[in-house]
Amino acid sequence: SYRDLILAWGAETVRVPVQGDGADLIFPINDLEDYARFRAAAAGKRRVLLLGAGLIGCEFANDLILGGYEVELVAPCEQVMPTLLHPAAAAAVQAGLESLGARFHLGPVLNRLQRVADGLEAHLSDGQVIACDLVVSAIGLRPRIDLAAAAGLVVNRGVVVDRHLKTSHANIYALGDCAEVDGLNLLYVMPLMSCARALAQTLAGNPTAVSYGAMPITVKTPVCPLVVSPPPRGSEGVWSVEGQGADIKALCRDAQGNLLGYALTGAAVMEKLALNKQLPALLA
Repeated sequence: SYRDLILAWGAETVRVPVQGDGADLIFPINDLEDYARFRAAAAGKRRVLLLGAGLIGCEFANDLILGGYEVELVAPCEQVMPTLLHPAAAAAVQAGLESLGARFHLGPVLNRLQRVADGLEAHLSDGQVIACDLVVSAIGLRPRIDLAAAAGLVVNRGVVVDRHLKTSHANIYALGDCAEVDGLNLLYVMPLMSCARALAQTLAGNPTAVSYGAMPITVKTPVCPLVVSPPPRGSEGVWSVEGQGADIKALCRDAQGNLLGYALTGAAVMEKLALNKQLPALLA
């Protein structure tokens, strides 16, 4: 028996089927236990193939290279972080990682992973063959919704909740990566904290609707510092780009000149505090 139930299942790693006898050496990483398994397997190794060139893939690449590993990234996209970054900012981040020694293979996917005498051979869809010792999968996360769906709750990308984090059942709530709040499923810490504070008030007898202010994302790629605030859903704007090399300031403004979002790299990240004051709320 319960008065209220909170679903906080988080998200799970997306997995793709790969042919070959080396598939067991692909390591998706979503928690400390996943990371411990990877570190144990990586002991004494040096060549890491990264699947995915999104936020997590780029952060892993930076960390692994600084840790002494040789890193190659494979992703079926034209730029790094394609759903998050303006192309100019993406180019700056990629160039920064390449300066450390990262090698990018953007466009193809991994078809087959085969064991060989001195490690693994990764066969890509464009015919390339990459020698590596193990593979890290960073191709994205999927909200855990299976049990909610089986219980008859409304689900979409995540467990569908309203601004009070209530599901389609009056006594069941959801928050965090598994929740889709008023149409938004944001897999970041700041939205989770906002939801936790609001839900705590609601459960204590003070119904409180969640709101999201501007929520810039700091990406941990120290070789090319990056802060990005994507424009709110449904907004229309025009991008302008200033700077060159590693120092890019890309701004998105609406027809009235109001700032909708930005991507800052290198020295331009110093402008984030001033720009944050101009950003609209994601969920007012």
